Amino acid sequence: MKQNKSNSRKKKSSSVNSKSKLNPKRDTNTIKLKKELAEEKDKYVRLFAEFENYKKRTAKERLELFKTANSEVMSSLIPILDDFDRATKQSDKILADDQIDGFKLIFNKFNEILKSNGLSETKTLKGDVFDAEIHEAITQIPSKKPDGKGKIIDIIEKGYKLGEKIIRYPKVVVAE
Repeated sequence: MKQNKSNSRKKKSSSVNSKSKLNPKRDTNTIKLKKELAEEKDKYVRLFAEFENYKKRTAKERLELFKTANSEVMSSLIPILDDFDRATKQSDKILADDQIDGFKLIFNKFNEILKSNGLSETKTLKGDVFDAEIHEAITQIPSKKPDGKGKIIDIIEKGYKLGEKIIRYPKVVVAE
C-alpha cells in the first residue's frame, strides 16, 4: 500500500513535470504573470504611501490655516494695542483715579484676549544685535562706542508674532 501511494505521488509529480516540460509557453506565461503581479503590488504600495502622505500634509495645512486664520484681524488690532500702550504710559504720569484704573483694566483684558488667541510680542531689547530676519531698521545713527556698531539703539514700535509667524517686525534704530 505504501508503495502504491508513493508511486501515485511520483506519477502525479512526474505528470506535472512532464506537462510543464511539454508546455514551455505556460512557464513563461506564469513568470510573466508573477512579474506583473509584483509590479502591481509595488504600484499599490506606492499609491497607498502617497495617499497617506497626502492625508498628513493636508491635515498639517489645515492646522496651520486655523492657527493663522486670525492674522488679518490681529494685524488690524495691533495699532489699537499700541495706542493703549502709549495711553497707559501717559496715565502713569497722571494722578491715579478710578477712571485711569478702569482704563488700565480694559487694556489688560484686551491684552490677555490677544495673548490667548496666540499674539505675543517679539523679544527685542536695546543693545541686541540687529538681525534683518527679525527686525526692521528705520534709521541708522553713528555709534559713539566702537563696540556699538550693528546694535539696536532704540525701539520705535514693538514687533508681534502670531504663533511662530511674525506679523509685524519691530521697528528699530541701529548704530552704524
